[in-house]
This record gives sequence, structure tokens and C-alpha cells, in this order.
Amino acid sequence: MRALVIDDSRTMRRIVVAALRSLGFETVEAQHGREALDVLESGEEVDLACIDWNMPVMTGYDFVVATRANPEWRDITLMMVTTESEHGQIVKALAAGAHEYLIKPFTPDAIRDKLQLLGLVEYEETA
Repeated sequence: MRALVIDDSRTMRRIVVAALRSLGFETVEAQHGREALDVLESGEEVDLACIDWNMPVMTGYDFVVATRANPEWRDITLMMVTTESEHGQIVKALAAGAHEYLIKPFTPDAIRDKLQLLGLVEYEETA
């Protein structure tokens, strides 16, 4: 599995990348939505995109809309990972085509749980 981590914060990208790699994902990074579209347009195979909302050049919401408008990218699982916690923003992102929504701050377990719900990570048996 390959994940695209889109966030203008290098620190946040590192946190998300570390959590995803611990779950077996290969990762590629982008600093904003336009750079992420460039990654996809280059032919990079991506199964999951973890997307911040507030970024320069192109917001995460606009990235979701652009991704869903392109039939070649419709199978990419999109998960917002953002501080935007207003109910209306969550509804807007999900209506635009995001599959899941994770509010910062979060724990690595929270990412794992969301990816389990999406079927991208197998459930682990707990003792």
C-alpha cells in the first residue's frame, strides 16, 4: 500500500508518515494540494491520501474536489487529517468525496483505527 501525505507542516507530515510506515505503508509527501495533484499526474500509484485542510496554493478540500473529478483517481481513499473540527466542514469534506475525517491532534492508534474502518489495515487481535 502507498500513501500520499499532504500537509504544509513538515513536522505534521513526519508524524503522519511515521504512523503510516509503522502500519506497513510506503509514503510520498506533498506540501499542498497542487503539489499532491502533480504527484498523481506524474503517474504515482497511491492507495490512500491523508490530507490537511488549510494549506497554501491549494487547500485540502480543493484537492478532494479535484481528485474526485478525475475518474483515474476515484479509487484513491481520501482521509482528511486536520484541525478543522466544525461540523459543517466535516460534512462538506465528506460530501465532496472524503472517506474519513481525523481531527488533530491524534494518536497513531487513531490513524490505525480509521484505516481499519476503511479496510486498509487488518484488525489486530487484542489479548
